[in-house]
Amino acid sequence: MDVYLIDGTYELFRHYYAVPSARDREGREVAAVRGVLTSLLGMMRAGTHIGVATDHVIESFRNDLWPGYKTGEGIAPDLLAQFPLLEDMLSALGVVVWPMIEWEADDALAAAAEKAAADPRVDRVVVCTPDKDLAQSVRGTRVVQMDRRRRTIRDEAGVVARFGVVPASIPDYLALVGDSADGYPGLPGWGAKSASAVLAKYRHLESIPEDAATWGVNAARAGALASTLARERDRAFLFRDLATLRTDVAVFEDVEQLCWTGPTSAFAPLARQMDLATTAVH
Repeated sequence: MDVYLIDGTYELFRHYYAVPSARDREGREVAAVRGVLTSLLGMMRAGTHIGVATDHVIESFRNDLWPGYKTGEGIAPDLLAQFPLLEDMLSALGVVVWPMIEWEADDALAAAAEKAAADPRVDRVVVCTPDKDLAQSVRGTRVVQMDRRRRTIRDEAGVVARFGVVPASIPDYLALVGDSADGYPGLPGWGAKSASAVLAKYRHLESIPEDAATWGVNAARAGALASTLARERDRAFLFRDLATLRTDVAVFEDVEQLCWTGPTSAFAPLARQMDLATTAVH
């Protein structure tokens, strides 16, 4: 079996900015939710093993670690209001949903990917999100990342081709180059090329030697990079902690709990409010 793990937060954002506004009979903005549901129904059939993670609350424990970490500030109220609606609709549809409060949706996806991949009944785990940090969960061709919008799949070889490092080094890579989407800047002077060159050789921050002459990067820049890493070492480890996804999040006990058997009785009346009842028949 294949297991599909969906980044509900990304899907909701994607559809919010891609589809025209639409309101239900109660006046609620529902276009993004309707878009996500229609999109998922298009990929599902009875027996599909699927789980969806959402950021029920945008802030997480990482905001306590770094004051600049992403928040819900600036997100359109009509978009934020659709998170609980999406979670309710997915549950009514019969899909397993993980609404994250203390943790992030990405943590739930990473935890679910690791647990599913450990089950010998599972042939492949497909993590459906383009987020860079989920690249750390990729394992060979067994756990892969799918960008549903671009219809591309990235396995471990694809991660190395894209970032220049193996999946296990992605948190170290993001610590050095930063992640603007999550709100931390990385280290001054470190770019994608220098980070991938050094980490391809040493893999993790603590393994990088002080002698920059062995790094294999441009000699003219090596000294400056080494100086920055020495000066900003504590911050680099903090950023790596931010980038490291937690896999101890409670998700499911048995992978068969993710098997979709069709909508619950609660789905049809909710779907009619958004003109989705006929779609649910599939």
